[in-house]
Formats: sequence, structure tokens, C-alpha cells
Amino acid sequence: MNAQVTPGTSITNEKTAAPSIGARIFPPLFLTDALSAFKNQEAAKPYWVPEQSEAQSGDFSLLLNNDIIAYYGHPNSRLMGILGRYSIEEVDRQLVEYAEQYRAVNGGRGVRTAFYLIYGTVWPAGEIGRMGDENVMRYINYALEHNMLVFLDHQIGKYTPLEAIRFLLPWLQYPNVHLALDPEWRTTRPMEEIGFVRAEEVNQVQQEMENYLIKNNLPGERMLVIHQFKPLMIQNRERIRSNFERVRLVHCADGWGTANQKLGTYLENANATNIPVKAFKIFLPSSTTSNVDRPVFEPQRVMGLNPRPYLIMYQ
Repeated sequence: MNAQVTPGTSITNEKTAAPSIGARIFPPLFLTDALSAFKNQEAAKPYWVPEQSEAQSGDFSLLLNNDIIAYYGHPNSRLMGILGRYSIEEVDRQLVEYAEQYRAVNGGRGVRTAFYLIYGTVWPAGEIGRMGDENVMRYINYALEHNMLVFLDHQIGKYTPLEAIRFLLPWLQYPNVHLALDPEWRTTRPMEEIGFVRAEEVNQVQQEMENYLIKNNLPGERMLVIHQFKPLMIQNRERIRSNFERVRLVHCADGWGTANQKLGTYLENANATNIPVKAFKIFLPSSTTSNVDRPVFEPQRVMGLNPRPYLIMYQ
């Protein structure tokens, strides 16, 4: 897509209608052995798939056929991640290089690249500073032109997760935009305490996203990423739903540290089998912060994690 998009302008791609959620295509009667094989194949999938035809086309869920490699941060801050240290063009170039490395070790799946923007930044007393529309649109337009994705991350602050997500919902009019929440910053005392969300709040957010997509006739499925590196960051985690038809919940192992610390966090998140789609965050060396991974996991090691992650982000 080469046309520039301005704030408030609705856009569509070639497929403007959302898949029919209510219309289910049931396969014809199988022989016993064939039906058993089909069920086993479906059960082995790492996440819920709406129907077989969508799985074959790959049009509904990006993650059916692709892994996602993202650069994380705030464009206006060198301290908040890699996006603030390079131009948008240089970030794109580096992501292409990483994509090639992952393509070589991910078993023949495609690789999509993404900007992961800290849209809502927590301030003292839990206030939120939101990124300006012009800055957000700069990344969305560039991503549309270069077949990239955009994640908009809200740090929640003093708001409820439902209030936080409502700031983000209008950006779903752009088909390459997905959303994220970071429970660490759901607090009125940032840098003093680690925040949390409850399972029922995560489910409410997913329902709100799904309702918005359906009400506004927005096509396809969208991802919602939830970050975690401490057990208490998601309370009653076992009650979280991952079977919404239009929202794909992605569970991200956040946090920096040694290889053992990283693996420990990832394995703790892996225990949440009710959230089967996993993500892994990597903290690259930087002159602006000492919060880095030691060592940095190479793509082959990342792909060897069990369960394997489908979204890998670099900060």
C-alpha cells in the first residue's frame, strides 16, 4: 500500500469484509481413521483456529503462517528502547536482517516485522502521557507501505485495563495495528512498585476489542499482547480466556537478566497453558542502560524455547 494515511481516515485493504464469524463450514463425513487423524492434527495446533479453510488460506490469523520480529520503544526516548535510538529507516533495515536470521531457523514459516510503540507512558502518580497522533501515524504509514505491523502498548498507570484499552481502540481502523498492555506499570507509584492486572480484566479487554472490531466491521483478527515477568503481575491467571474469535491473546515473557533468569521467567509463563501463544522479549546491549540480557539469545536458541514463541521483540 503506497497511499499515505492521515489521522481519522478510515482505510481498508483488498479484503474489506471481515470473515463470517457465524458461518461455520463443517467437513464432510470422514472415515473413522481419517476423522481421528484430523482431530489429532487440530489438537496439536498451538493455538485455536476458527476453521480449516481459514487455516489453509492464512488470511485470518497472521500467526498461522508467520512469526513476528519487533523493535520496542518510544521514538522520542533513547532510554525507553531501541526505537528511540535509530531512524525509522534504520530500524526497518535492522529488522529485515533479523527476519532473515529467523527465517533460516523457524522451520519454513514466514516472518513479519513490526514496530512496537510505547503509546501510553506512565508518569508520576499514575498519569499517562500518550504519544501524539502525528508520531503514531508516521509509523503506521511507513508500516503500511513496507508490509509491516504496528503494536501500540499502553502502560495503564492509574487507569483500569478497560479504560486504557479504550484509548487504543480507534487505532484498530488501520489493518496493521495490534494492541498491548503492560501490567508492570499499572500503578500510581512507577519505579517503586510492580503493578498487576486480574484475569477478569484481561478477559474484559479482549471482549471490548472484539466488540469494537465487529461493531465497526473491521476485518481479520487482532493481537493483544500482555507482558509478564513476575507471578503476581497477572492474578488468577488460570481464569484467562484465549478463545475469543477476533482477538489473539499473546503472553510475553518480559524482563532482562542472565540466561537462567530469562529461562526461568519463560518457563513460569509456559505454565499458563490456557494462554498458548507465547512471546519472548530480548534486551539488547546499549550505552543508555545497564538493563540488558547476558548473553543475548540468538535466533536459533529463541526458536528452541518450549513452547516456541511466535512474537519476538527487541528492546
